[in-house]
Amino acid sequence: MTSDVPRPMTEPGEIADRFVEAWNRADAAALAALFAADADFVNVVGLWWENRDRIRQAHEYGFRRIFSDSAMAVQRTKVRRLGESAAVVHVEWTLSGQSPQAGTDPGERSGIFCFVLQKNDDAWLAVSAHNTDRIPGAETHIAGGDGLTPTSYQGVRSPRTPGGSVPPGGRT
Repeated sequence: MTSDVPRPMTEPGEIADRFVEAWNRADAAALAALFAADADFVNVVGLWWENRDRIRQAHEYGFRRIFSDSAMAVQRTKVRRLGESAAVVHVEWTLSGQSPQAGTDPGERSGIFCFVLQKNDDAWLAVSAHNTDRIPGAETHIAGGDGLTPTSYQGVRSPRTPGGSVPPGGRT
């Protein structure tokens, strides 16, 4: 699917709804147009796309093979301005309708986007994005022979904390 030229973003927080609107139309061109030509995008499994064209290509593939019937929604947006021409935008999202693979039912996913935006000529563009899946009950991963396994250390005795576990938000 191709898109019309999107109107410029006048506020950094617009990235949340604009990204989701493009996603829900499976419009990789409109999604990529939210990014600077030399932007970086890191997806939920750590794939790193280093310019707008690669961001578009990767999302075109994703919309064809993985997310053709998906729907994304914004749950929460937080904007932090870093002066007049820079901002960080965190976006909490949910996703349903991912394509099944090998008889699986992918179910609903949720996660957090972190966008860094820069203002040029009265318009905001994303210069960086990092997408992270949330895994209920997990605090970190453990690497093993089969890859990464989500895990939690809650209730596990820690050698660094006499008599108990590492407190939530504590250093691990």
